[in-house]
Amino acid sequence: MTTEEYRPLRDLDLSNARNENESYEDYRKRLKQNEKILKLYNTVGLDAFKEMFPAGVGEALKNSAEEAYNENAKQLGEVK
Repeated sequence: MTTEEYRPLRDLDLSNARNENESYEDYRKRLKQNEKILKLYNTVGLDAFKEMFPAGVGEALKNSAEEAYNENAKQLGEVK
């Protein structure tokens, strides 16, 4: 029986280098976001981080972005 190891930072781009198709503004946002995530991780530790983000931070960020997109689309639909 194999158990999957919990890797909270699996889906994040933690590279300090700017990606080829990444604007400078997106690059700065990504660095700032990574800094905050790593600070939180170092502050609360692995166990608390696992409770906060059971599927990992990348999954939580993806879900958050989808929710924000859906909320904006809903608001724009009501304005028209």
